[in-house]
Amino acid sequence: MNNHIEKLKNEIEQERSRLLSHPVYHNISDLESLQKFTETHVFAVWDFMSLLKSLQIALTSVSIPWMPVGSAETRYLINEIVLGEECDVDEDGNRMSHFELYLKSMHQMGANTKPIYGLIKSILAGKPIRDAIVQSSLHTNVEQFLNYTFEIAENAPPHVKASVFTFGREDLIPSMFMKFLEKMHSEYPDKVSTFKYYIERHIEVDGDHHSHLAINMVSELCGDDESKWNEAAAAAKKALKMRYLLWDAIVSN
Repeated sequence: MNNHIEKLKNEIEQERSRLLSHPVYHNISDLESLQKFTETHVFAVWDFMSLLKSLQIALTSVSIPWMPVGSAETRYLINEIVLGEECDVDEDGNRMSHFELYLKSMHQMGANTKPIYGLIKSILAGKPIRDAIVQSSLHTNVEQFLNYTFEIAENAPPHVKASVFTFGREDLIPSMFMKFLEKMHSEYPDKVSTFKYYIERHIEVDGDHHSHLAINMVSELCGDDESKWNEAAAAAKKALKMRYLLWDAIVSN
């Protein structure tokens, strides 16, 4: 593996390990606590898509007339990831984005989707994203998390966006969480089957194929520029801290 990638991973390992040991995973013990988890986590599933699309905008041509942008390699990498995230399949083979699949799982388990739909409704009505976030009366930590994502999506250079996307927004899924999910599925198959499928699909697609594509994208964008690699590591580290704040919001509810 690229020495720069190894160095970046080492630099963020402490924050990554801290996140993996967050109390939130121990607090999910029944259907009600799983519902509460998804009611906050859904914001991370949603804003992840905006971060993804900001990369596609930066690395490909999305306007008319079309013109070639950057290298064909980075165009391929980001478009391949977008395809999987926007147009995957649910457990019945129906095309949908991972965000729509997550919402489907929330509906099945009876989780409250009003906050996330309320935020989307405000944005569709024309409110600027930050005004919509404030007016949604979300937990302060959720606000901070979303604001950092959109600061990166709107203003960061491509190599920083790619690093946050690749290393700062990976969903860490401890083995104990998967054991709990297996138990919950055996008790409530009609409530959590879609969520279980979402997690398994996430591990299969995002954790394997997409992670390799994303790492290659970071390498392409940073090249041999040490300053870019330093900026990439700092942004990823902060993104992991933001995710920790998001988990704190779930525990405090």
